[in-house]
Amino acid sequence: MSKMLKSSGGMFIATLISRILGMVREMVYSAFMGTSPIAGAFFFAFTIPNLFRRLLGEGALTAAFIPIFKSHEKDEPMMWKVANSAITGLMILCSALVGVVLAGLTLFLVYADPSAETKLMLKLLRIMFPYLLLVCLTAVLMAMLNSRGKFFLPAMGATVLNVVMISTVLFVAPQWGQELPDQVYALAYGVLVAGICQVALQLPVLWKDGFRPTWISKCWTQPEVKEIWRKMIPGMLGVAAYQINILISKGIAFKVDPTIVAKFDYAVRLMELPQGLFAVSLATFLLPTLSGLAAEKQFPEFRSTLSTGFNHLIFVNLFASVALMVLAEPIVRLIYERGKFTPVDTMRVAEAVTILGSGLLAYSLVNILARAFYALGDTHTPMRISVFCLFLNLLLALWMIGPFRHMGMAAANSMSAWAQWGLLLYAFKRKMPKADFSNVWKDLQKIAALGLAAGILAWSVKFQLVSWLANVPELVGEILMVFVPAGAAFMLYYGLSLVLNIASPSEIAKLALKKLKKQ
Repeated sequence: MSKMLKSSGGMFIATLISRILGMVREMVYSAFMGTSPIAGAFFFAFTIPNLFRRLLGEGALTAAFIPIFKSHEKDEPMMWKVANSAITGLMILCSALVGVVLAGLTLFLVYADPSAETKLMLKLLRIMFPYLLLVCLTAVLMAMLNSRGKFFLPAMGATVLNVVMISTVLFVAPQWGQELPDQVYALAYGVLVAGICQVALQLPVLWKDGFRPTWISKCWTQPEVKEIWRKMIPGMLGVAAYQINILISKGIAFKVDPTIVAKFDYAVRLMELPQGLFAVSLATFLLPTLSGLAAEKQFPEFRSTLSTGFNHLIFVNLFASVALMVLAEPIVRLIYERGKFTPVDTMRVAEAVTILGSGLLAYSLVNILARAFYALGDTHTPMRISVFCLFLNLLLALWMIGPFRHMGMAAANSMSAWAQWGLLLYAFKRKMPKADFSNVWKDLQKIAALGLAAGILAWSVKFQLVSWLANVPELVGEILMVFVPAGAAFMLYYGLSLVLNIASPSEIAKLALKKLKKQ
């Protein structure tokens, strides 16, 4: 447990930096574009290559590659050969995919006559799609570093992405043209530059470890590479069904009204902040750890580690879920409402945040449990469940986006995420009957009660502050409206959890005190 928290803590720090910068990026974007159709076109275009980052960098490629790469740790020449074979095959496959898509987009733009919003979206996609090649390479390099016990530097890759994209909006876009339809192209080229920087960040440490990039001409004949591809393809659906859900929903919404995409995208970024801070960090640590335990047939330790991971995740993200639902409007106002982002936009985005917040715990738990299946070498079960939930999300989106717009998008994704979690848990219990989550259920009941109490307190404090902060400066009032209710709720939540002897907060407190003593 201590090792899990320490490793996740290092990634937490790196992820915290990148997520804060990610929110700064969204603040810059909201002021620059608001929720206009141009913003919707850019966000939808970026969703498509960015989907591969989520599928590969945080999902299937890592899940398939790490167990095979780690199995050769005692034979470094072979280990590096496996890595180079995988990289070579990936570059060939991605280059072919990029070439086909760019050719198809070009022909469509030449011969078809789409709407102005669709035409802008496709032009932006044509610029950004090669990011796929860069992000896939980054994913392999990050997986190699994670397998070597290095988690901080790979987690900093998103920081580089955010710094470049923020700089593009502030310094490059104003020089690109006089109007927003021209300036938005600078943001697309900034994505490509960010991808190059992400690759460059990983290479020096790997070079120091002994890795030398080498082209393997017969990469497809390597049995390890065949195994990676065999596991990766179904794994793309198994780990990242949520991301595919987002893409499907955005496609439907873009057809209905491009502004829905922008509103929903801002809401998703807020929901992903707590999810990425702890859930992704913990999942990144758990995959190589669980893979090692499964390879050594240490199944009691496997089950215990997974159960502990669930406890930590539920404790942290249940509070985050409550905070998002109760404080959605003041959070959105503080972060986004400036420039071209209006008070009406705040209300609409806050509605989506509230609904997405109800599914935050499900998204995070799916992320963890899917990796448990992959550590056991099972990629097909998560794939089948994900395919079912993808169709469920599609049906819900088709039904709900028309009448409920951005709220319908959020509800469809949250409902399908909870369905996926339930099906994965049922399948895992059948696969590993000895898995005992009774301690998780016992803590969950206590944590849920604490979450309800924290939510009531946060709502009460927020209600009182409305009149108390009427005469303070606007920005000060916005900050206090978020942090005073959230702080009061967290003190109640964390304090009572210690009183009730819930394991996770006690372990986190012990680790923090130990580090303070060392300092």
